[in-house]
Amino acid sequence: CSLVTRPVSAEQISAAGGVLHRSMFRLGWSRVPGAEAPVRHAGPAPVLLGGAGLASRDAWAEEALDRTSFHEDVDALCAALEEGAAVPPLVACVLPSAPGVRADEVGHAVHRALALIQGWLADERLAGSRLLIVTRGAVTVEDAGDVADLAAAAVWGLVRTAQTEHPGRFLLADLEAGTAAAESGRPSELTAEDLSLLAAAASCGEPQVAVRGGSLLALRLDRVRTTETAPAPSATWDPQGTVLVTGAAGTLGGLVARHLVTEAGVRHLLLMSRRGGDADGARALASELSAAGASVTWAACDVADRAALADVLAAVPADRPLRAVVHTAGVLDDGVIDSLTPERVDAVLRPKVTAAVNLHELTETLDLSAFVLFSSAAGTFGTAGQANYAAGNAFLDALARRRRAAGLPALSLAWGLWDLGDGMAGGLAGADLRRIAQSGVLGLSAEEGLTLFDTACAADAPVLIPMRLDTAQAGRGGDVPHVLRDLVRPMNRRSADTARDAGPAQLREQLAGVSAADGERLVLSVVRRNVAAVLGHAEAEAVEPGRAFQDFGFDSLTAVELRNRLTTVTGLRLPSTLVFDYPTPAALARHLHEELTGQEDTARPTVPALPVGATGEDDDPVVIISMGCRFPGGVGTPEELWHLLAEGQDAISGFPEGRGWDAEGLYDADADTDGKSYVREGGFLHTAGDFDPAFFGISPREALAMDPQQRLLLET
Repeated sequence: CSLVTRPVSAEQISAAGGVLHRSMFRLGWSRVPGAEAPVRHAGPAPVLLGGAGLASRDAWAEEALDRTSFHEDVDALCAALEEGAAVPPLVACVLPSAPGVRADEVGHAVHRALALIQGWLADERLAGSRLLIVTRGAVTVEDAGDVADLAAAAVWGLVRTAQTEHPGRFLLADLEAGTAAAESGRPSELTAEDLSLLAAAASCGEPQVAVRGGSLLALRLDRVRTTETAPAPSATWDPQGTVLVTGAAGTLGGLVARHLVTEAGVRHLLLMSRRGGDADGARALASELSAAGASVTWAACDVADRAALADVLAAVPADRPLRAVVHTAGVLDDGVIDSLTPERVDAVLRPKVTAAVNLHELTETLDLSAFVLFSSAAGTFGTAGQANYAAGNAFLDALARRRRAAGLPALSLAWGLWDLGDGMAGGLAGADLRRIAQSGVLGLSAEEGLTLFDTACAADAPVLIPMRLDTAQAGRGGDVPHVLRDLVRPMNRRSADTARDAGPAQLREQLAGVSAADGERLVLSVVRRNVAAVLGHAEAEAVEPGRAFQDFGFDSLTAVELRNRLTTVTGLRLPSTLVFDYPTPAALARHLHEELTGQEDTARPTVPALPVGATGEDDDPVVIISMGCRFPGGVGTPEELWHLLAEGQDAISGFPEGRGWDAEGLYDADADTDGKSYVREGGFLHTAGDFDPAFFGISPREALAMDPQQRLLLET
C-alpha cells in the first residue's frame, strides 16, 4: 500500500470546523449498537409503578399476559412483597409530564422523584432490584432541539446523583414527546412498542438512554470545535446597553462583572444581590468598576421574587436599555440523597429554577444579545451529595435549550470546578480537592475560566460544559462513567494492588487459599487502599487501621463513596452506614472478611449471653444516669431551668445576632403575611450556632448539614 498526501488550504481547514478545544465540551447522543426493540418481549417483564392506565395494561397484556404487575407506588409494591409476592428484578415507573415553564411544577416533580427514590432505597428487599425511571421529553437528542418537559429535565439531574451514590440501583429512559400516547392527554400511558423498548433499555448496559425512532441512544461527552484564536469578548456585548449580573456579590458574579468592564467594554452594569450595595465588598466593587469607566447600579433584590425583579427591570433607563443577562446566583445545601428533604431541595431550586424562570419571562420580549446562565457540571454528571443542586442546574440547561429553540438568545454554562479559594468551591477541604483531582477534574483559575466564558459566548450552542479534564487521570480510576467513555480510555496497566482489587471472584479466590488471619490482613489491605483513594491519599500506609473513620474526616458523602468502592470489590450488598457501623478500618475489614468467608473470628473472646428472660438483680425502680437541657433564657443546666421557673424569670428576647437574619425585613405587623414574623421578640437559643465538630469527630462540612437540634443534643 502507499500513502498519498495532498495540500490542504486554509479555507478547507476552516471549513472543517476549527480545532477541538481542550476544556470545552458538549453532550451528544450515540446509537447503542444492537439495542433495537425486540419484536416481542422476552424474559421477565418489569413491574410497573404509577401512571399505568388501562391502555398500558392492555398493551402489555398483549405482550406479556400475567407476567407484569401494576402498583400505584413503592409503598404498594412493598405491601405486595409483605403478602408473599416475589421481589421483581426490574421495576419501571413512568413519571407524569409537565410541559409548561412553571417553577412550582419543577419543584413538585423533583419532590415526587425524591420521595420515589428514598422509598426505593428504604426497603432492603429491593437492594438487588433496579428501578427504571421513565420520562417523556426530558431531553433532546438534537443540538438545537427543544426540551418538551423542563420539570422532567430537572428530575434527570436528581436521578443522576442517585445513580452516582447508589450504582446499579437506578436507570433513566426518556421516551419521545409528541407520540400518540403523549398527545392523547395521558403521556404516562405506554404502548406495546414503548414497553418493548424500555425492556431493551434496561438490558443494554447504559444507565441513561433516550428512546427515539425505535432506537436507543446513549449520552456521551464530546469536545467542542472552536477557532484557534480566542474570540474578542466585545463582539457579544452592546456597550451602549445595560448588562444585568445576578449574584454579583458572590465570587463568580464579581469576577464576571470586572471582566465585562475591563475586557468586553461594557459601560452600564446593573448588579444584583439580596443585600445590594450593603453586601460585603459591594461598594469596593462599584468603586473599582466606576474607576474603570463604567456606570454601576446596585439593586437589592431576590431574583426569585418576581414582583421585586419586575420593579428593578422597569427602572432601567430607556437610554441604556437592558441588553444582556448573566445569572450567576446560586446556593448549596449538600447531602446524600437519603438525607434530603423537600425543604432542602426548595432552598437550592429557588435561586436556580424560580429565579431563572422569572428572568426568562420578564425579558423574553426584550431585544437581548445574551442570556447566560451559570449552571454546573453537577447536573450533567450527577455529583454525589448534590442531588438538589444537580436538579436545579439540569433545569437551567433545559431552559437554555427551550429559549434557543424559540429563537431567543440563551447559553447555559455547566461549569466544572473553579479554583478560586472561596465561593461555592471554597468550602472544599484539601482531601475533597485531591479526591476530585483523582477523578480527572481539575480546578479552573480565574484567567482560564474567563477565557472559556468568552469562547462559550462566541460559540453557537445552547449548552456548553467548560471544565479542565485530565483524561489520562480519569482513566486510572478503574470504572469510567459511561458519559465519558468516548473521551476516556480505562488504563490497562495493572499493578499487584489493582490486580488484587480486580473483582469479587478474584478476592474470594485469594481468601480461599489462606488462613483466617492472613485473609483478614488481605481484606484490611483492600480496605486501606480504598480508604486512601476516597481521602485522596497516594499511599494506603497513610490509613491507620485502628483510627476512627470520623477522625479521618469521613462524612455521609465520603461514607457512600467508600461503600460503593467496597461493593464493587467485594460484590457484597453493603449499607451506606458502613463506616458508622464499623468505625475503624480494622473493624470494617473483620466484618467484610466474615461476610466473604462465612467465618466468624473465634479468636476474640465473647461474653456468654444470658438465658432468655434472665436479668440481673436490680432493686432500683429508676436510675437517673444524667440530665441536660437547653432552653431560652440562657438555660444550660437543670438547675438553671429550676431557677427560671421558680423565680418566674423572663426568657423572651430579641432576634439572635450572627445568624444572617434581617430582623427588620422579617417583621410585618400583618399576621397573615406569608414568610414574615408579626413579633419582634421570642424564645431563642442564642448560642445554638456554637459547636465544636472536632470534639465529636465530625467534619466541619458534615456539621453544617446537621440539624441544629442534633448538634445541641450532642453538646448536652
